[in-house]
Amino acid sequence: MCEKWRQKLHIEPPHGWLNDPNGLCWFNGKYHVFFQYSPDSANGGGRKCWGHFESPNLLRWDFVGTAFFPDIPEDRDGVYSGSAIIVNDTMELFYTGNVKESGDHDYITSGRGANVIRVSSKDGRSFSEKRVLLRNSDYPEYCSCHIRDPKLWEKNGKYCMILGARTLSDEGCVLIYESDNLDEWRFEKKISVPGFGYMWECPDMFDMGGQRLLSVSPQGLTHTEYANQNVYSSGYFRVNGDSLGDFEEWDYGFDFYAPQTFCAPDGRRILIGWMGIGDIPYTNPTVTLGWQHCLTLPREITVSNDGAVLQNPIRELELLRSGEFTVSDSECKRVAPPFELYGEINGSFEINFDNSAALSYDGKIFRLEFTNDNVGCGRTVRNCTIEKCGNIRVIADMSSLEIYLDGGRKVLSTRFYPENKSVNLCARGIFLKGWNLNGMEVNIIGE
Repeated sequence: MCEKWRQKLHIEPPHGWLNDPNGLCWFNGKYHVFFQYSPDSANGGGRKCWGHFESPNLLRWDFVGTAFFPDIPEDRDGVYSGSAIIVNDTMELFYTGNVKESGDHDYITSGRGANVIRVSSKDGRSFSEKRVLLRNSDYPEYCSCHIRDPKLWEKNGKYCMILGARTLSDEGCVLIYESDNLDEWRFEKKISVPGFGYMWECPDMFDMGGQRLLSVSPQGLTHTEYANQNVYSSGYFRVNGDSLGDFEEWDYGFDFYAPQTFCAPDGRRILIGWMGIGDIPYTNPTVTLGWQHCLTLPREITVSNDGAVLQNPIRELELLRSGEFTVSDSECKRVAPPFELYGEINGSFEINFDNSAALSYDGKIFRLEFTNDNVGCGRTVRNCTIEKCGNIRVIADMSSLEIYLDGGRKVLSTRFYPENKSVNLCARGIFLKGWNLNGMEVNIIGE
């Protein structure tokens, strides 16, 4: 079997389909990454489960198997997205159990059950029986059947839960619940922006640098040349009471959705997203090899002195650097992924990969463009505006690029399928410093 596109830096399934990251946490001396998992099909068919990776250091990952299967009446049509919260010595996991009734339903206003389900674990691998906490009848009467993706946190001695929702009037929103004991929940409030999409998925709320951020993945936004260019978007609002500031996208590339954050034991806020999107008009050729999709690199979220939210690869990635190389202005060099590039920006420039994918900047607009459809597989052009861009950092894995601009003020992620195991890297208008990267250690223990 051809393995040239098997990632060496990114989490991907041993087989089948991967999407949203779930249940991210640090527990019992290990990082835990659960994810939406369809082990039966690389196209996402069959059972909708949770897969599970764990790591002591974010660099060595063990796939420990399928954590949850759809095996009770309240999740029979899918173990959908959710999160984890650590309470004393217990990992508490919450997810949406999806149910689709037979009959003449549109599955928006009728026919779909969205159940919040709780599972506990003392060791991160064995789990308690599933407990159903909320059903459709527990949500506000103005809600449709689309309510999902519980994310939890603790605040002032109480537990908070945020859910993504779609109202009967096709308004995207989030619902906030509170609890004293994780079992009994009371509805507190709805937060929304009029006319801003019909569904808000995968919500997350957290504090960074004195700011409260609400992260959501809205569906139904208007697409423009420089904003919300994908089928579905992901971004964040700055929260002031019950009002929200402007929406800012997490990522301007082709492949990014459903991010979730958690706190590392040293206090860092880390974000991981799905390097994919549903309902896309482009493809991934690994389907014929038996697997599809991966997660982004874990990213450290920080706030700059001027209040900008920054994303950068976790600092542990630097431990994987081995040989160093350079690519001068107007030079081409053959380089085998995975590798990292860094360059200071003094004006317009272009970086070209195999005459198939080009990164360019004209002083105002940064562009990611595929010129070879065999490499882009239907991906074409993505743009973002950034008028003062001091540097660029690129992480190239076996079948992906993550591009960080101006210290992480703007990020673009994309899948990228080079035809050979090395790429011809050319630079114009920029001097690049590069490092070869050793791959992560990934062990398949489960299944």
